[in-house]
Amino acid sequence: MEREENREIEGDEWMKRDNKKSQTHGERDPAKDRTRDRRQAVGTVGATARGPRMALRTPSRAPLLLMGLLTTGLAQLPLSASAPRGFWALPENLTVVEGATAELQCGVHAPGSVVQWAKDGLLLGPDPRIPRFPRYRLEGDPSRGEFHLHIEACDLSDDAEYECQVGRSETGPELVSPRVILSVLVPPKVLQLTPEAGSTVTWVAGQEYVVTCVSGDAKPAPDITFFQSGQTVSDISANVNAGSQEKLFTTEATARVTPQSSDNGQLLVCEGSSPALDTPIRVSVTMNVLFPPGPPVIEWPGLDEGHVRAGQSLELLCVARGGNPPATLQWLKNGQPMSTAWGTEHAEAVARSMLVMVVRPEDHGARLSCEAHNSVSTGIQERGVTLQVTFPPSAITILGSASQSENKNVTLSCISKSSRPRVLLRWWLGWRQLVPTEEMVVDGLHGGHISMSNLTFLVRREDNGLTLTCEAFSEAFTKETFKKSLTLNVKYPAQKLWIEGPPEGQRLRAGTRVRLVCLAIGGNPEPSLTWLKDSRTVTEPRPPQEPRRVQLGSLEKSGSTFSRELILITGPSDNQAKFTCKAVPPTNVTILANATALRPGDALNLTCISVSSNPPVNLSWDKEGERLESVATPPRSAPFKGSAAARSVLLRMSSRDHGHRVTCQAHSPELRETMSAFYRLNVLYPPEFLGEQVLVVTAVEQGEALLPVSVSANPAPEAFNWTFRGYRLSPAGGPRHRILSGGALQLWNVTRADDGLYQLHCQNSEGTAETLVRLDVHYAPTIRALQDPTEVNIGGSVDIVCTVDANPILPEMFSWERLGEEEEDQSLDDMEKISKGSTGRLRIHHAKLAQAGAYQCIVDNGVAPPARGLVRLVVRFAPQVEHPTPLNKVAAAGDSTSSATLHCRARGVPNIVFTWAKNGVPLDLEDPRYTEHTYHQGGVHSSLLTIANVSAAQDYALFTCTATNPLGSDHTNIQLVSISRPDPPTGLKVVSMTPYSVGLEWKPGFDGGLPQKFQIRYEALGTPGFLYMDVLPPDATTFTLTGLQPSTRYRVWLLASNALGDSGLTDKGSQIPITTPGLDEPSGEPDYQLPTEQPVGPSGLPLLPVLFAVGGLLLLSNISCVGGFLWQRRLRRLAEGISEKTETGSEEDRVRNEYEDSRWTGDQDTRSSTVSTTDVEPYYHSMKNFSPQLPPTLEEMSYLRGFTHIEEENMAFPGHLYDEVERLYAPPGAWGPIYDEVPMGPSDPSWPEETYEDTRRIYDRVAGNLDPVETDSLPFELRGHLV
Repeated sequence: MEREENREIEGDEWMKRDNKKSQTHGERDPAKDRTRDRRQAVGTVGATARGPRMALRTPSRAPLLLMGLLTTGLAQLPLSASAPRGFWALPENLTVVEGATAELQCGVHAPGSVVQWAKDGLLLGPDPRIPRFPRYRLEGDPSRGEFHLHIEACDLSDDAEYECQVGRSETGPELVSPRVILSVLVPPKVLQLTPEAGSTVTWVAGQEYVVTCVSGDAKPAPDITFFQSGQTVSDISANVNAGSQEKLFTTEATARVTPQSSDNGQLLVCEGSSPALDTPIRVSVTMNVLFPPGPPVIEWPGLDEGHVRAGQSLELLCVARGGNPPATLQWLKNGQPMSTAWGTEHAEAVARSMLVMVVRPEDHGARLSCEAHNSVSTGIQERGVTLQVTFPPSAITILGSASQSENKNVTLSCISKSSRPRVLLRWWLGWRQLVPTEEMVVDGLHGGHISMSNLTFLVRREDNGLTLTCEAFSEAFTKETFKKSLTLNVKYPAQKLWIEGPPEGQRLRAGTRVRLVCLAIGGNPEPSLTWLKDSRTVTEPRPPQEPRRVQLGSLEKSGSTFSRELILITGPSDNQAKFTCKAVPPTNVTILANATALRPGDALNLTCISVSSNPPVNLSWDKEGERLESVATPPRSAPFKGSAAARSVLLRMSSRDHGHRVTCQAHSPELRETMSAFYRLNVLYPPEFLGEQVLVVTAVEQGEALLPVSVSANPAPEAFNWTFRGYRLSPAGGPRHRILSGGALQLWNVTRADDGLYQLHCQNSEGTAETLVRLDVHYAPTIRALQDPTEVNIGGSVDIVCTVDANPILPEMFSWERLGEEEEDQSLDDMEKISKGSTGRLRIHHAKLAQAGAYQCIVDNGVAPPARGLVRLVVRFAPQVEHPTPLNKVAAAGDSTSSATLHCRARGVPNIVFTWAKNGVPLDLEDPRYTEHTYHQGGVHSSLLTIANVSAAQDYALFTCTATNPLGSDHTNIQLVSISRPDPPTGLKVVSMTPYSVGLEWKPGFDGGLPQKFQIRYEALGTPGFLYMDVLPPDATTFTLTGLQPSTRYRVWLLASNALGDSGLTDKGSQIPITTPGLDEPSGEPDYQLPTEQPVGPSGLPLLPVLFAVGGLLLLSNISCVGGFLWQRRLRRLAEGISEKTETGSEEDRVRNEYEDSRWTGDQDTRSSTVSTTDVEPYYHSMKNFSPQLPPTLEEMSYLRGFTHIEEENMAFPGHLYDEVERLYAPPGAWGPIYDEVPMGPSDPSWPEETYEDTRRIYDRVAGNLDPVETDSLPFELRGHLV
């Protein structure tokens, strides 16, 4: 049994050596192996020429094969020796989908032989469990010769050539099956669509667009098909490209798509199909297709399109269907906008606009049109209708005088206002129709016609008082009658005149009272009865001293009888006197008019008549004091031997004449008397807006507004109707408006939605009038569009556009601010400010990185509050990788159990893609040993590459991190080395100094992969011995050294140490000479000049440092016993914690820092360890393990006791000196957990030069720099001789 176990061990070792040898022979090309192996015969002895990878076929290895067969426990084939040796089941080519199970058949007749499989020439071994291939195993009954290769969860690494091999035995030579191919199909996991999948793209119908669809890695390359609204897109070009690793492919397909209106809201689908997929995978975008609307349609009420009646309220609906966005509609009359209000039904994509108007005669022939367009319309679509307006005459006018003496002719003219169609005129006198003497028609206004009819007829006494009517009629106005009437005034004398009194011839005594009565019947005008005595008019005596002998009565009327009595006391003068009574017309001034109801445009003929006067009078006309031109008629004889005069004036009426008085004056120069009569004009006219009517009213949002009305009309307006955007405001008022008694519109709590044109309709019996009053609502600005962020390439130009909604729009209402902590960051001197309308622009030329940041657009139009909007300016630039100095290193133990994290950090916009290479060869991130995590925070990007199971032979190399974006690329190198002593710190300098202390600052060096601490060593020149001071906290980079003496020269060293040792004193950058100032000298900036002479005076030892040194030695002596034990346990615990810190610490730092605000700093500490290089964000030192600073210890230097002068530069120290001093302190790590939880420091971004150190020399040097510590006392991970 012991021999068999040894054989089993030897067999396994042989298998390991064989596979290892096949690996160490270098990277072989599988394609060449397959080509070479296909040329070899199956089952021939000549297969031994296949080289070391086919070592099983070499005769010298037959004993090893036999031992391997015996030790692995594989059964000999239980077949008779006479059975033919060979395969009874051969493997066949097989295709499986990734993740499926595959089984390759192999059945043999080969008793006593070892059977195993080879994969691409690599022998898998006869063990049924197949070591190092956990998914592989041999299936079947070996006793029956079944050695089927079973592979679970196939992946791309299983895609290879396989053959079943039978080792030679005593019964025959080796056998090899034909090579078969196991093809593993990898389905595409994702499709990347440009534009982005799941988004909505806005396209214009009819334009061509390019859509790209790229598949993920797959095998074989997938087929890509595009579907536009369910229809296959034919114009597709596809390219097959290599995938992210060998044997994988990607397909990039480009489709040219021309969307149509029917595609709006539909999907554009990219479908990827592959034999590895049961169902294709699909991604899609939603098409928002912009297309113009359809032509507008006007819905005309009724059958006769365009035919309307004046005064009719016309409501027209314009409908435009389709369009994305829906149509914008407006109504125009003869090309001038009338209404711009419309509504939209988005669900049906229908736009509607209602036009409401009252038709007037002047609208005849007007063209009403509805226009429709949207943002993608190439032109304006229009539908129009021409109005054919039917309107009656607005008035009938009769010219001429209706007053005439009997048995004389009267001539009158009847004229109608313009009408469409023309009207016919007829005359009526009472109920008797008269025949006109002449008729004519002329063209009138608004396409109408004016009808005229002249009438001449003889008037008789019995016609007096009858109504003379001119009537207009037409078939178009059957339900309406248009008339003008006058009352005929026929003048005729009294019908009978007599006197009642004493009989004629009766004798009367003087002094007798006699009563005479004069009576008259009829007459037009009413007669005036006058008594005459011997042809002289009888009047009452005027002088009061004379006795009253005559009493003249007044004119009395009873029915149609007129009477006037005369009572006189007879006297001698009355003897044989003749008393006569006469009936004559009145002698006052009379005005005759040819019309009573007047309208603008009417002609008014006024005649002033003086019935009888002696001497003749002069007649004249004036209107409101303005003399009028008039026409006089020749004088005529009048009763009582008087003279009758007449003068006529013709006036053209207008609305301004309403209420004016036209006066006729009759003046007698001889009598120096003037008689007057006036005629008040009553002009009926529709409402007219006066010149002082306000057309624009300004209000502030949330305030009040009053839209006043200044209108004139006769009769007064009956109604005031206000309309806003096609909607009539209630005359009874509403929540935010009311209409005042004079028609003014009052609004309160106005909003910007109330801004616009308000249409006022005034109406009376004569017609209507309209005017537009604009309400201009001022409101505070609101930012509507501010592209955030605004991006620009470095060196390019860009506009930061700020669009606002505001009223009023002022030229200088835009201002800009740059938000920054520093005052110089807020300057905008190098930027151009542009303001146009509601858009303000901040134009940046030649953009610089310093200009990136937050900007504020401030808009102030005078209405509080101003609007403010923030926008970020993103300056796109090529990647800038942080280059640490010196060469960035990361240390890890190469024992195949530890892990290391490499941190690559870069700035750049847009996002950066990281790639890694090892020794110049691209890194295969599909290898499970490599894990990359990428983080993006603004313009700072990080890539963390974690290497698991670090192997010194494979992973100690130069790793290159390359950051790439569309604008360029940059890279940095990170060297993965073994853990070692820390590098010496650099840049040691003095930052402050006092007579008793000095402030120091430095840059840490590479920490060797272990937590490091710092120690200050210093000496006073001329004083023997060195003093040491530990820096706390351990990772501090600044320290104040105290306990110094004034006016003393010192030399200071800075040492770094970790668990493997210290950095040494060879680096000049870790030492510095200083001289403390005297007590009478001011403290301040350090003086770096060394003194040229030694200070004069005794150089005694300071008392205080000596006391501290003695106390420190006593303390260290007490803990020296424990030091050795702690030293061993400390190193073991440190080694065990390396891997754990790699996994936990780096992840915590990474998660914590990646989501904090990154800052770009000029100087950063360079540290590296088994965990990743941490970010530069600030952190707090934990104080839980803080230990007080140890006092400096005086180091005795016996060999210096006789020296009084010490060289300042390049001073050499005996090698044993430092070792002796080292032993005064506890061994590294004896201080316990003080240095365990020190956070790793950030990286230094400067990078002087790229250098690559050969890994073998690195390992040798690291091993050589180790402290002389017992090798066996260190953990395996820290021994340093892995290579």
